[in-house]
Amino acid sequence: MSRQGSRRSREDVGRMSLDTPFQYLVRCLATVLLVLFVPLSAINAQTNIGELRLKVTDPSGLAVAKASVALRSDANQYNNTLQTDDAGRLQALRLPFGTYQIEINKSGFAPLSESIEIRSQLPTDASAELRVARLTEQVTVAANNTLINPDQPGSVSQIGSAAIESRLSSLPGRTVQDLVNSQPGWLYEGNAVLHPRGSEYQTQFVVDGIPLTDNRSPSFGPELEADDVDSVSIYTAGIPAEYGRKMGGVVELSTMQDTTPGFHGEAVLSGGSFDTAGAFFKGQEVWGKNTFGFSASGAGTGHYLNPVVTQNYTNRGTTGDFSVDYERDFTPNDRLTMSVRHEFSRYELPNEQVQQAAGQIQTADNFETMGIISYRHIFSSHAVADIHAMVRDNANDFYSNANSTPVLLTQHNSFREGYVRGTFTLDHGHSEWKVGFESDNMFLNENTKYVVADATQFDDSTPCQSGSIDDPQRDGPCTFQFTGNRPDLEQSAFAQDLYHVGNWTINAGLRWDHYQLLLNRQAVDPRFAISRYFPSAGVVVHFSYDRVFQTPSFENILYSSSPQLTALSSDFLRLPVEPSEGNYYEVGLTKAFAGKLRFDANYFRRLVSNYADDDQIDNTTISFPIAFRKAIVYGAEGKLDLAQWGRFSGYLSYSYEVGNAWNPVTGGLFLGDNADAAESELSGHFPDSQDQRNTVRGRLRFQVAPRVWVAGGIQYDTGLPFEFQCDPSLTLQQCIGGEAATYGQDIVNRINFVRGRILPSFQVNASAGVDLYTSDRFKVHFQADGENLSNVLDVIDFGGLFSGNAIGPPRSFALRLRTDF
Repeated sequence: MSRQGSRRSREDVGRMSLDTPFQYLVRCLATVLLVLFVPLSAINAQTNIGELRLKVTDPSGLAVAKASVALRSDANQYNNTLQTDDAGRLQALRLPFGTYQIEINKSGFAPLSESIEIRSQLPTDASAELRVARLTEQVTVAANNTLINPDQPGSVSQIGSAAIESRLSSLPGRTVQDLVNSQPGWLYEGNAVLHPRGSEYQTQFVVDGIPLTDNRSPSFGPELEADDVDSVSIYTAGIPAEYGRKMGGVVELSTMQDTTPGFHGEAVLSGGSFDTAGAFFKGQEVWGKNTFGFSASGAGTGHYLNPVVTQNYTNRGTTGDFSVDYERDFTPNDRLTMSVRHEFSRYELPNEQVQQAAGQIQTADNFETMGIISYRHIFSSHAVADIHAMVRDNANDFYSNANSTPVLLTQHNSFREGYVRGTFTLDHGHSEWKVGFESDNMFLNENTKYVVADATQFDDSTPCQSGSIDDPQRDGPCTFQFTGNRPDLEQSAFAQDLYHVGNWTINAGLRWDHYQLLLNRQAVDPRFAISRYFPSAGVVVHFSYDRVFQTPSFENILYSSSPQLTALSSDFLRLPVEPSEGNYYEVGLTKAFAGKLRFDANYFRRLVSNYADDDQIDNTTISFPIAFRKAIVYGAEGKLDLAQWGRFSGYLSYSYEVGNAWNPVTGGLFLGDNADAAESELSGHFPDSQDQRNTVRGRLRFQVAPRVWVAGGIQYDTGLPFEFQCDPSLTLQQCIGGEAATYGQDIVNRINFVRGRILPSFQVNASAGVDLYTSDRFKVHFQADGENLSNVLDVIDFGGLFSGNAIGPPRSFALRLRTDF
């Protein structure tokens, strides 16, 4: 197999002379200057995604049509089989960087097996010449070379299509979140809110190159269905300079795209416990230079959010989405892509015991519509430019019936976002330079109204504490309404150099961010990641440093910062929420064993000023951003990946994390006793809400027969901390008794009030799958899952609605029928 294009082979690079440190420093500075002086018109997709263009010929140079081409990378969990067209060509799109094993088969020709590296965002051109088969000729595939990526400068977790297809079933609204939560360093708080390495609301999802920086948990926004995703790449360190604003973790999602001519797609039917049912369909037609695709899904369940008591009161939810996309290759160097997606979710909010007895019904919904257009132009085999633009509308509504307590709440929040991002990539020698910009303009609209229904549940400083609701002799109003709108304007520019020489890989970058909402702030942040591959030992060692600038969460930020809120209480503290700034460090290694087992280990440390968190106004379920002076989070992670050893495959991961935040508060709104506490606590530290010391995830799969497999898994959590305040006039046992009356004795039994920790939980799950029908055209697969088979009462959070109590699902079962065609 021969290869042309943007990258030299590892052997060629190894023979070239290294730049001197001074020469490399000069070239890095030149890269930074390009940000200011090179006209840009681009966005590429994900930062570590490439493309393979392969041509297969016979010994006479004629095209070999309909040849089967199998691509495999164990490091990326990628395994796919494509087919050449009538001209002997194929395109494999959105390939995560790494080493791939290629096996080409065609009747009458000898099988051909080679490896190829994808480590550039420029298309990699390759050609393969098949020889006429001899009767005794055989091919041996050495796929062990794909177990690690020797050119990855930092740690990246990959989830491939096979793992996505055979994943454990999820409740509607959290299929992608559950995939991410299976990786080390990530954990849930209530309602599937992801927290990477101690960060609160600092996760961004990047969907085919477009970053979504708002909260994507089920209680805030609709999700992208996992069946619509082909691969997932996850960063928690060594984050390239092109990513910013939300930097706790970056989750890159590549949606599926098959370049095989004709019509193909998939259909999925699912159902299970809690009256859960769902359907997903995706179709794609490829003809000539055109690709047209569409997808649709819908789901409903009686267990949408995490309930606050074990009875799972008022917890129904439905989701749906529809998307259309079109792509055309005008020339081999010009590609236009357009897509439109509409998503929605409608759900109830789980009741506490008192709220259920009162007849409370609170409901919420979310609607989102987005349109994306992109254009890519390849100038040469060394330079490419793209442009991506997005417009989206998002609306969140919240309603309360007349029996709601302690407040009747109504909310209508929305935003319109206009986003454009560009990059220009230049491959030169050892380096792949990339410069770019992004502009994100979001226009926020907030409308919140509440009426106090039961004033006795609030402290003495709260309005309406005594008398009837309309008594004018209170220290504040019994009803409150806020309406506000304001633009959130954010711009950035970056430059980075992905530098390969010999067995060294360096990613050095610089990023500038500007944030203007309630405050006007900017920052310049360096990023640096370096790795060294030791071929004889099969080891990659890496180190990374990330300087980050993180913008505050914008949910209810206008409401919480409004001077109108001073009317709510005579005792309040209101401070502007500053962006977070921090330094992330990580050192780690990747080691391959026997070509079958990969071990990843990382130690990390995060130092963050103006540490972001969230709070709520009493018991209104309205959360808003706050900040503390600083936080220090450190820990270690390890993961064993078994690619395929005989009939076995699977993984086992472990995370150890310690996180502490330091007083005083530096941003946010606090009322009543909370304001007094915030003003008095000027020093000292406390565990952050994600300070879970030990987390274990594991799954082992056994191929019973060619069409049948079984799998088992575990999940162990040592429990999150919680804050519990007991009335000084009561004993601890009296306070605990009050909590039992509110939430139930079974929940209180899972709480250690002395240590301020939820007790550990250990869950077991099991799956089985069978290929019911397989042919060249169709594949029908059935899967059954049992989750939390140990039936442990999984208390995730404790303390109150939304920001507090969250109970995981009990023992449950799910079925999924998938048809590929």
